[in-house]
Amino acid sequence: MNTATNIQPPALGEVWPGQGGIYAGVMPARGDTAAYHLILGDELGRFEWGQYGDESPATSLIDGKANTLALIESGGDYPAAKAAVSHEADDHADFYLPAAAELYEIWLNLNGKIEGWVWSSSQRSAYYAFGMYFVDGTQYYVVKINELRVRPVRRLPI
Repeated sequence: MNTATNIQPPALGEVWPGQGGIYAGVMPARGDTAAYHLILGDELGRFEWGQYGDESPATSLIDGKANTLALIESGGDYPAAKAAVSHEADDHADFYLPAAAELYEIWLNLNGKIEGWVWSSSQRSAYYAFGMYFVDGTQYYVVKINELRVRPVRRLPI
């Protein structure tokens, strides 16, 4: 796998050749997680978040990779997360459903280049998960049975 150490990223919003999508900026270090580059994959369509009425293990607002892994490993029916992890581009198969904070960072960096509502991997409750409205940066909890866009991301270490 290719790492980003000493690799110059393209301009924000530009395709990062060989990395599976467009460059969406740097996710700042938080807690035990070092800063990393965010690569935004193609829109995969509209999916339900899943498991309406059930608490999920996806409670992090900042770590979409951990959330997505927890959803997949739980064995539950989480269509948005399943779509994200099944995405492959430029020989990369390490995509995941971004957390609420990752979506906000993408909105800050790519304002105006993405449209509509997009699912995060961050659950709000047994009935809601967080979505991002890319038109104006609104984040709100959305009923899990609604179908929102899925935009997978992957990380590239700095």
